[in-house]
Amino acid sequence: MPDLYTQLVSNPLGKLVASNVGLPQPVPLERWAPGAPVVDGQVLLGAAGGGRLAGPVAEVLALAEVAVSTELRDDLRTAAAHAHLDAAVFNPEAGGDQRFKALVFDATGIKQSAELAQLHHFFAPTVRRVQPSGRVVVLGTPPDAARSPKEAAAQRALEGFVRALGKELRHGATAHLVHVEPGAEPHLASTLRFTLSPKSAYVDAQVIRVGAGQAVPDVDWQRPLDGKVALVTGASRGIGLAIAEVLTRDGAHVVGLDVPVLGDDLRDAMDGLGGSALELDITGEDAGEQVVRHLGDEHGGVDVVVHNAGITRDKTLGRMSAEQWGLVLAINLTAEERLDDALLHASTIRRGGRIVCVSSMNGIAGAAGQTNYATSKAGVIGMVEAMAPVVAKQGLTINGVAPGFIETAMTAAMPIGPREAGRRMNSVSQGGLPVDVAEAIAWFASPASTGLNGNVVRVCGQSLLGA
Repeated sequence: MPDLYTQLVSNPLGKLVASNVGLPQPVPLERWAPGAPVVDGQVLLGAAGGGRLAGPVAEVLALAEVAVSTELRDDLRTAAAHAHLDAAVFNPEAGGDQRFKALVFDATGIKQSAELAQLHHFFAPTVRRVQPSGRVVVLGTPPDAARSPKEAAAQRALEGFVRALGKELRHGATAHLVHVEPGAEPHLASTLRFTLSPKSAYVDAQVIRVGAGQAVPDVDWQRPLDGKVALVTGASRGIGLAIAEVLTRDGAHVVGLDVPVLGDDLRDAMDGLGGSALELDITGEDAGEQVVRHLGDEHGGVDVVVHNAGITRDKTLGRMSAEQWGLVLAINLTAEERLDDALLHASTIRRGGRIVCVSSMNGIAGAAGQTNYATSKAGVIGMVEAMAPVVAKQGLTINGVAPGFIETAMTAAMPIGPREAGRRMNSVSQGGLPVDVAEAIAWFASPASTGLNGNVVRVCGQSLLGA
């Protein structure tokens, strides 16, 4: 349901006033529903000369049954043919009103700054052809994997290009930069499907790194978590409940965990999803052991662990009590560390398992009155980055999401000024929904996401603060 401002500027009179005054004009974002295609429209595939990803991208698009066009270039036509794609031809010099749901550009062939002109060559005549809620996906090489300083500089330049382009796109369209390590080409499908689809509606201008990881298993893309067990903390309401719903939709049996005082809500929620409830205070000294015992006894282990539980106790630092500081850190960060320690020590997370942590934009940009909360959420990011190589040794991955302004009961209770500022201060000029956070978590949780480890992706519509 759009907020009141969005409804007002969506009617003819409101559009006229907003346009004349220069007010933001958000449009309803397209979101995914079961059975929907990955991309509802044409994808234009382009590439810099000498790139290494046009072929793998074409194969992903073919398997996803996406309609594709390319320029009339031998390398692109050959890549499409090898993937058994019946690609149409796009001629930017010709007339007509051909439009695209997505533009995908392989920039791995850019080896020095002069070659960045290929970005302009491809996008200048096409970017205004992107449809509402469309996508721009640029694929590059991680700068630290480049073979020369000049190549590293050129590949790092892609980030500035994508972030700036994200602020130019209109009508709910978004941009992404996907860094693909050399050798990680077979691990691209999960991320390309996510970034092209409506599942990434509120993810904008982020940098995602795809590494080699383990072999990618065969996946039912409609129910990738079929037969998996997922633990979701803070699952009784809000974003936690949305996460449980999406993971259930994707086939998982969800074990929802929350504090006993919310037990009634938790049981009702899990009963409705066919999941199971675990009432527990995760700050308890033996909480980790209790979770390990429950998951082992009832489910033989767990495949996905989502650290969502969190609280706020807002005060400026000079007025904040030690209790307010300590409680937020204990729940938002220390409890996650201790739970992971227990699960990893007991090998409760099965091989190929996923850990996904919920951080916050305030852990990146900070916020007045939230030194405790921002500290805890920045710590979550640090934990993801530091634990990635550790869990990889057990055949696991750990990633994080950092939500921006999400429409929840908590944000609905904010004063109108801060609430409207939070909604409008991003490139899509609106707040996100709990399902947007849940979709990003489900992408990380997928068995096909084996190449994703140590990423923290902001679900913030490209917030103007810290993004």
